[in-house]
Amino acid sequence: MATIVQLENLVYSRPAAFTDTPTHYCPGCTHGTAHRLIAEVLDEMKITDRTIGVAPVGCAVFAYNYMDTDFVEAAHGRAPAMATGIKRLLPDRVVFTYQGDGDLASIGMGEIVHAAARGENITVVFINNAIYGMTGGQMAPTTLPGMKTTSSPSGRDVELQGYPIRMAEMLATLDGAGYVVRRSLHDPKNIRLAKKAIRTAFEVQLHGLGFSMVELLSTCSTGWGVTPVESLGWLEQHMIPAFPLGDYKISPSVAAIKL
Repeated sequence: MATIVQLENLVYSRPAAFTDTPTHYCPGCTHGTAHRLIAEVLDEMKITDRTIGVAPVGCAVFAYNYMDTDFVEAAHGRAPAMATGIKRLLPDRVVFTYQGDGDLASIGMGEIVHAAARGENITVVFINNAIYGMTGGQMAPTTLPGMKTTSSPSGRDVELQGYPIRMAEMLATLDGAGYVVRRSLHDPKNIRLAKKAIRTAFEVQLHGLGFSMVELLSTCSTGWGVTPVESLGWLEQHMIPAFPLGDYKISPSVAAIKL
């Protein structure tokens, strides 16, 4: 009797820098996608053993459970300050923060602006889902006009609560910033572009070229009140027009890096 041999090609495996830990994120949340991209980049660049992550308060407060690298937890909004201290004390380490929009653009606004202005040689991964996730779905600095949240049940009124803050555009104006871009996690093409940007941001740090930030538009199906599948379309239809994707600051020295 003939034996049938079925050949299979391995197209994906869990990154070595990823731990085998069940996720605590809501269905449809793209925090997990962002984690995976960071882990893949750490593996490919072979820098896992010399990397230190900093996660503050927010949905990603347990990021240290998912990446097999050194991690510290910062007070709400203070990740850039802690990362600054670590990088100055241990300049040979690769230091990055992983922050949400409520954390980075609200309570931590002063920290991130001055870290960028000083040109601190750290990398920031900024998750923008236009809402406070962990604390109950309140309005964030990035919440869209008219968007309903638990603290703006009738929708964000710009006459009362102002307009959304575009962090990438703002930080790109600072001389200390070497690389500031915005990407999205809503489909395979943009996920690939996000990974490339994360790698470039780490390369900027390794070359000592100053502050780098990758803003990632992310989903929050629970906070938005939509299904996981619907959240991908919602991001594309509503968030990208408000937060256009693109490269907002690539300094000449960064552009010269041979990747």
